[in-house]
Amino acid sequence: MKVIIFGATGMVGQSTLRECLLDENVQEILTIGRNRTGQQYKKLNEIELNNLIDLSSIEHLITGFDACFFCLGVSSSGMTEAEYTRITYDLTLSVAKTLERLNPQLTFIYVSGSGTDSSEKGRSMWARVKGKTENALLRLPFKAAYMFRPSVIIPLHGVKSKTKWYQLLYIVMKPFNSILMKLNSVITSEQLGKTMIEVARNGYSKSILESKQLKSIRPVFSR
Repeated sequence: MKVIIFGATGMVGQSTLRECLLDENVQEILTIGRNRTGQQYKKLNEIELNNLIDLSSIEHLITGFDACFFCLGVSSSGMTEAEYTRITYDLTLSVAKTLERLNPQLTFIYVSGSGTDSSEKGRSMWARVKGKTENALLRLPFKAAYMFRPSVIIPLHGVKSKTKWYQLLYIVMKPFNSILMKLNSVITSEQLGKTMIEVARNGYSKSILESKQLKSIRPVFSR
């Protein structure tokens, strides 16, 4: 399987990249983002691109892929709805439409979050915009598209959040991880990364996966 990862330097992206690197059945990985991960592996290629909404300069490099893991996202804190929509909706749909045109057999996995509003009419701005983005992605003629809605993610294996206060919270809560893992709303970064690959490879019965579904999937990998 050949995969593209957007947002590979974020916590979800780091988790997905790690599992792709470890999975022998993932033959080629391409990361696209404003920054490189800095990792060096034979099957890993990285493209640094400042303007992600326009992929025209790299179209010749993004064909023949089987899956895209779209892990790119920003916090809505301090942003207007117009600003948040430009980054969350406009950028994501621009990327998705380009990839679908170049890779008609692509499976697209989008990471939104627990609480996303599919009705697009709720009070929460971020949830409405995420819901609008999910709905638009599900209308595109991909081979398959899945919306992942994780709630609490426990980072493992050196995976870190780019948001400082999130990372501080993870450090403080680390002694309680074993207790938290008993909750259906809690998943580890390793589980999430493995599940991304499993769903891309073998599909799933639902297009929207909440934390409970994400945690219930038992991927099998060759290491």
